[in-house]
Amino acid sequence: MNSQLTKSLDKAAMAVGFVFFFGVMISTELRTELGVATGYLLGWLPEIVPFHVVIFILAAITGLYASLIQKYTMDWEYLRVQQEKMKSLQRRMKEAQLSGDQAKIQAMQNEQMKVVSEQGKMMQMQFRPMLYIGIISIPLFMWLYSFISANPDLTMTFPFWGTHPINAAVLGPILYWFYWYFVCSLPVSQIIRKALDIGSMS
Repeated sequence: MNSQLTKSLDKAAMAVGFVFFFGVMISTELRTELGVATGYLLGWLPEIVPFHVVIFILAAITGLYASLIQKYTMDWEYLRVQQEKMKSLQRRMKEAQLSGDQAKIQAMQNEQMKVVSEQGKMMQMQFRPMLYIGIISIPLFMWLYSFISANPDLTMTFPFWGTHPINAAVLGPILYWFYWYFVCSLPVSQIIRKALDIGSMS
């Protein structure tokens, strides 16, 4: 019974993540609705702390959530074995090519085909947590977009850069608020992953 319930919840979560992940790419209405709905939960935050602190808080939340999802949904031992297998194959393939041993090269190519076929399982393993993570992160991003659009006068002061509108572009399509989110999330995620021993391939 518990196993069946777990599978049902897993399928439901995957379906929601799938809808969020791909739906926001094609549906402006879904993006707006997610932003509005998330605003009911988070709309009070900018009233009590500066908006750059709000972005830091959300970066920490998504970093913790994503790290926990990856820890418990990915087989890190399997990924480590596959990584070592690929490195060993590349090394032996190079040695065979340098020696000019055609029989050995053919054997390596056959082995390479088997390894490539296993890449599909690795991609599936990595795609699954993305859908879980999207259940939380996508609504948060949609709220950030909607809040910033509704408050175009928001600015932020960056070291050495001065004060800029957070909705202005830093470089190309990269906006200041997204750059700040990335700057916040990277060290927070690394600290969390180190504390939880996530993704170690050694």
